[in-house]
Amino acid sequence: MSSTTGPLAIAIVTFNRSALLDELLQSASTMTTAPDRIVVIDNASTDDTQQVVSAWESKFPPGVLVNHRMATNTGGAGGFSEGTKVALELGAEWVWLMDDDVEILPDALERFAPWMERFKVIHGRRYDVDGTPFYWQAKFNQFLGVPLPYSIKTFNTDGYALTNSGTFEGMLVHADVVRRIGLPDPRFFISWDDAIYAWLASLETEVVYVDEFVLQKKREQKQVSLGIRHLNDSSPLAKYHVMRNRAYVGRYFEEHGRLNRVGFAIGTFLTFAKEIVRLVVVERSAKGFTSLVNGWRDGRKIWADRTWRPMPALTGGSDD
Repeated sequence: MSSTTGPLAIAIVTFNRSALLDELLQSASTMTTAPDRIVVIDNASTDDTQQVVSAWESKFPPGVLVNHRMATNTGGAGGFSEGTKVALELGAEWVWLMDDDVEILPDALERFAPWMERFKVIHGRRYDVDGTPFYWQAKFNQFLGVPLPYSIKTFNTDGYALTNSGTFEGMLVHADVVRRIGLPDPRFFISWDDAIYAWLASLETEVVYVDEFVLQKKREQKQVSLGIRHLNDSSPLAKYHVMRNRAYVGRYFEEHGRLNRVGFAIGTFLTFAKEIVRLVVVERSAKGFTSLVNGWRDGRKIWADRTWRPMPALTGGSDD
């Protein structure tokens, strides 16, 4: 990556999706501006993921592709926390976080480059599986404590939009921000970890979406379009964590003096209602309802845990 922006590492988290990972690494190998490192966090996959990564190691310059296998499955949150940590230890000044079910467009880093001169937390856009623009830009409603979609007029005349939410399916973060707010919180396991990480970053610096397409989604899911919003299917495990992790979101808000308990309770009810809509409209099944209830119940334990502390800041941050 250009010396004006500093070394960049792509941190990929994968679990038992070796075919998709293979396609992603293929796309990384054809980028017109190459990353300095590609850190693959294998979340203890039981398929042939290790063989796929090993096969690609020799196709990149020595030391570029870093194969980091976890002893256990730590979920997306644990994987992105570890991937960010490893990337910084390897000297990255930028970490581009992504799941294994996307591919990188060849000129992605050229599209990011001008924005990297201005901002320190950046999201590009992505295409859906069928090649149509995928809409996922959102912003936390502080009263409700939930990310709500922008209107269709997202971007200003300069081609970007400020936000306080985000996604690890493409979030680009400067190391200075990581040092200030700490690593992504692995306790989330899956769900809400990326939204709250961008929210924490927004307390330190501007977080933006830019009108530049840099990724394409590759994994097909059941999906229902609600206009500017799409609802995908999700697993019972994801449903559990959507509800349980509301408590982690609330604790972070509370820690920073931004928690409105009445509004947050309403937001939690609306989150539960959205998941019911997902069950009825997208999945047409009651399977997963128990997971939602169990997640809400276990979230109450997190609220009651007075030993809970947020992720600590790292040392060595510099001023903007």
